[in-house]
Amino acid sequence: MGKIAFVFSGQGAQYPGMGQSLAGFSPAAKAVFDLADSLRPGTSQQCFAGTAEELAITQNTQPCLYCVDLAAAKALEEKGVRPDFAAGFSLGEVAAAAFAGIFTEEDGFRFVCKRAQAMQEAAEQNPGSMAAILKLPNETVEALCREFTQVWPVNYNCPGQLVVAGEAGQLAEFQAKVKEAGGRAAPLAVSGGFHSPFMASAAARLERELAQTALRPARIPVYANYTAQPYGEDPAGLLVSQVKSPVRWQETIEALAAQGVDTFFECGPGKTLCGLIKKTVKTAKVFQAQDAESIQGALGALDG
Repeated sequence: MGKIAFVFSGQGAQYPGMGQSLAGFSPAAKAVFDLADSLRPGTSQQCFAGTAEELAITQNTQPCLYCVDLAAAKALEEKGVRPDFAAGFSLGEVAAAAFAGIFTEEDGFRFVCKRAQAMQEAAEQNPGSMAAILKLPNETVEALCREFTQVWPVNYNCPGQLVVAGEAGQLAEFQAKVKEAGGRAAPLAVSGGFHSPFMASAAARLERELAQTALRPARIPVYANYTAQPYGEDPAGLLVSQVKSPVRWQETIEALAAQGVDTFFECGPGKTLCGLIKKTVKTAKVFQAQDAESIQGALGALDG
């Protein structure tokens, strides 16, 4: 077997009941939820019993997802899986940074709460939406975006899938142009135009927050959304920049594969990243790690 990467789920992967199985399965996972409850009472209850509507509110989504992402990784590590690299999609990058020791777990959770609040407020100030564009080359989508003042490419997910964000009215016109060009637009159920200039105020606020937070060297390399390369000397700058800049996920997975990674564990709810990875590196082995059952299945497959 080659090298292993833990990849951490992003916003949109959440679902009611997430994390409950992890907390019952792994003491290390339960400790993540206990810490969150000590800093933000009711977080574990929101994960385990919150409604889909409640979990879709950014101020709830991000702290809850952070916990489930980190708890899944801790459970895997507790069972003996040691990753060589880590990366996270959007919100997942904060969990990846905490897992790698750039943040303490407490500081990571505090930061993700601030990030959620800042991004929700920015979304309220600059109402926007997002859509996944399929069946068109990235260059075509980028060219269509340039025809509008408030539509931007924001998530480079995998070959043939690029997410755009923008002002709702312009985005509707943009989607009509996508159809004319032979592509397909799939609107996303999100509460803002994330990873776009609409998030500039959130980024400025988080820059001030991180100036007061002690960040440490990573114990394993973490790949940044902003550069698709490992963190260097300025982790704070990368975490700030990614809020208002595109997620370069396809490049990240290609870079990890070039480093010898052939096995990926998606830490957190859902299997979105598993699908994107398989479309990017067809030979990759991908495993879900979102609950006791999926972790046990992954461990069995590795042993086999």
